[in-house]
This record gives sequence, structure tokens and C-alpha cells, in this order.
Amino acid sequence: MRVYDKSYIKLNANTENGKVQLVPEGTLSPVAKPIVNRINKLFLEEKPISVDEKKIIFSSWAPPIPSTAFDRLISALVASVLKKRVPDQSSIGITMRCPNKCIHCGAADIIADPELSLDEVNRVIDESIELGSYLISFDGGEPMLRHDLADMVRHVDKSRAIATSFSSGYGLTPKKAEELKAAGLYAVRISIDSPRKEEHERVRGRAGSYDDAMNGIDNALAAGILTDMFVVVSPDNIDELEDFYTLAENKGMHEMSLYEIIAVGRWLDHEDETIGPSDVDRLGRFQKEKNKLRDGPRITAFPYFMGPDMFGCFAGRRWVHITSGGDVLPCAYTPLKFGNIRDEPLKDIWKRMGKTYRKTPPSCLMRDMEFRNRYIHSIPEGATMPFDMVGK
Repeated sequence: MRVYDKSYIKLNANTENGKVQLVPEGTLSPVAKPIVNRINKLFLEEKPISVDEKKIIFSSWAPPIPSTAFDRLISALVASVLKKRVPDQSSIGITMRCPNKCIHCGAADIIADPELSLDEVNRVIDESIELGSYLISFDGGEPMLRHDLADMVRHVDKSRAIATSFSSGYGLTPKKAEELKAAGLYAVRISIDSPRKEEHERVRGRAGSYDDAMNGIDNALAAGILTDMFVVVSPDNIDELEDFYTLAENKGMHEMSLYEIIAVGRWLDHEDETIGPSDVDRLGRFQKEKNKLRDGPRITAFPYFMGPDMFGCFAGRRWVHITSGGDVLPCAYTPLKFGNIRDEPLKDIWKRMGKTYRKTPPSCLMRDMEFRNRYIHSIPEGATMPFDMVGK
């Protein structure tokens, strides 16, 4: 199956035995070979969500193969080899309104007065895609509280990018799920903090939040939307990975994504209550173990995926986040403001960000105490990045 076709490089996909392997051709194939080898290693060791003779869906975080959006993914990977920064993933906060009060909320201190309008969100979508994004993700707060979320999803050029959304499940009714599916939503990520109802609701700060999540999962699946269980892993729940997996499997979910708790937002003063290198190794082993199984949801463990053995940290290099107030951050978990889309084009802010984010670190910089002391604790709250410090 030909999955990428440019004059300088072509990729064919071999799908024998349910495993995907990419075979490069063309003048730039030697340049692309390190990236292709890394992808093939991932494909060989792990299962995709689905494979048939016409389409491969490896993950809810990646466009279907083949597609024009997948072409853009490969182009972004080639660009990374050539040391060019492309924001593969653009996440957009569309509201700070939320029925929950999660103890680890990374967006709790974001000011959005007023929150981005539909026209502003649509402009950011267009500017992100022009920069090379193939994944547009809607974030919050609770995105389902925006009555115009379907309009935002519909605005994403599906020939160039996929549209996904986070949700706690609140407001993800059968009608809302069908509306989002009709608008072209590729995947929804339902946040689960514990497979146990009482603990989930303790972390969420609201009774009824567990039932909202379970109903949201059911409604998304019924509408035919790829459904991902998004778990923020902390020292409190890392021993429940098997129970999380069983829950996702029993619900018939397509994927289970593991992120790590970050000392930011409401968790800013809890730097000693995050996960460490041995925990990251554990998540990597869990991903590999479960993705060898024929059935069950696919696992994507981001601390491992963005670690030194895989692709490194995406923040500021392959990820850009726009808050619901328009501020531009390197990622949703790094509270450094480089500008605001209400004041200047996203491309100018992205270029400026590159003065700080030059090289790919082996893992999340928000775990690095030197980085935190220099950029997180020393900058006044609400300040824009002090550009005279950049690159020093």
C-alpha cells in the first residue's frame, strides 16, 4: 500500500500478519531512514487500533494511513530530522468553564476574560495548519460547555488535519456525540483519574463525575468516535494501571493514553509528588506488554513516547498550546507565555519561541529542576516570557 508519495521520498506500507512496516524509496530516503526505522520499531513491537486493506489507524493521536494528513505527519518528521520546528500538534483551550475542580488541574491559573470567540478559534486553527499541524486538539476547562464546539470541529480542514477533543464526559450526551461525529471529530479523550468511583470523584472534586465519564464513553462509542481513556499518572494511581486497562477494555475503548502528573496549576507546589525515572520505565514496559496483546485497547504512554529512547519532549518544538485567553505556550503543561494570538500572528510567536526551544531535550523539561528554577519559579505570575533571558 502506497501511503506517502512525494518526488523526493515515497513510503509503502507492508501490513502482513497485522503488523505495519514502512519501506522508503526516493532520493531523500537516507535522510528519512532514521525516523522510518524508529516508526517501524514502534509498529513492529506494538499493535495499531485497526488495520484493513484500505486503511490503517495506528493511534487516535495520528491521522489514518494513507491520508493527506498522514503525509503531513511524515513531512513533519522529516523536518525534525532536518532540525526544522513544525508544531505537529496544536492544542487550543476553548473555555475555562468546568463543573469539576481537579486537584491536579494544570489550567487552573489561566485567565480567559473573555474566552476566545469562535472566529478567533477558527483563525488559530487555520494558522496552526498553515504552520504544519496535522492534529488540532480542543481543550479546556470542559470543551463540551462550548455550544459552538461542533462549528470549531467542522472548521478543521480534514484533508490536512484531524480534530480531537478532551472531555471529562460532562455534557457529552448522545446528541452532542452525534453532532460532533457529523462535524468530523476524529477522537475524544475522556479523562479518568481512578478506576474506582470514589477516588475518581475525590480527585475531580465533584460527586457524579464518574458517571459522567462512563456515560460520555458510551455515547462517544455509540456515535462511532474513536474513544481514548486519558489517565494522568501520579504516585497515587500508578499501581492501578491494570485496573485502568481492564476498565477501558470492558468499555470497548480504542486506546488508553498515559500522561504524567506535572507540578503546574493547582499542583504547582507538589514537585515532590510526581513520578520519577523508574516510573517512566514502568509505563514504557506497560505499553509494550499490553500492545503485544491481540485484543484490548492500544496503550500510548507519553512519558515513554516522549522520552530519550523515542522522540524526546515535544514542547515548543512539535507542540504548541493556545490558552482560552489567547496566550501561546510551548505545551499545555508549561506556563511560559511567548505572546498572544490577539496581538500578533501565531507564526511570529512560534518563531520567537524557537529562540528558547532550540534542541530536543531527552524528556519533559518540567521535570528538570534547573529549568523550573530558571523559568517557572523566577518569572512573575502572568508575565510574558522575558525575551532578554531567552537563549542565555
